Amino acid sequence: MVEARVQQIMPCHPEDFLEFAMDVERYAEVDDKIGRFDWVRREGNLVEFKFRPAMPGLPGPAPKMIAQGRLTPGERVDVGLAPLPDSRLWHGLMKFSASFVCEPVENGTLVTRTMTAELIPAVRRLVDPILRRNLPGNIETEIAQAKAYIERHTGRD
Repeated sequence: MVEARVQQIMPCHPEDFLEFAMDVERYAEVDDKIGRFDWVRREGNLVEFKFRPAMPGLPGPAPKMIAQGRLTPGERVDVGLAPLPDSRLWHGLMKFSASFVCEPVENGTLVTRTMTAELIPAVRRLVDPILRRNLPGNIETEIAQAKAYIERHTGRD
């Protein structure tokens, strides 16, 4: 299993950051792991999207994936593969989860960004070392870019 986790204080309220994370088309501006979208559907606290993911350090293009994000208002967004039968190939290769957990702090919101991938044994030995080497830095860059985006769009620093 490969896991990357980063924390960053964002100059906004938790609800604002969580809404940014749920707006996957806007969030893709700061996350290079999110490739071109085929579609995005949002209904309330659930967003589903079909896209071509990019795994840091691995050659692309990757097969298309259908993922979903679920908002717990004021607290977190949890992202994972859409349930079967969607993303059948991805379900056969790995278990994937990601989250944005938000806690209000004095100067904004402490965001904890976590991403976890547990690959099947047939590809684990090949892919795990690449992800271990590349995913943490990628997540750090993503969150730094998210902070810069928030600062540009809220006027706070």
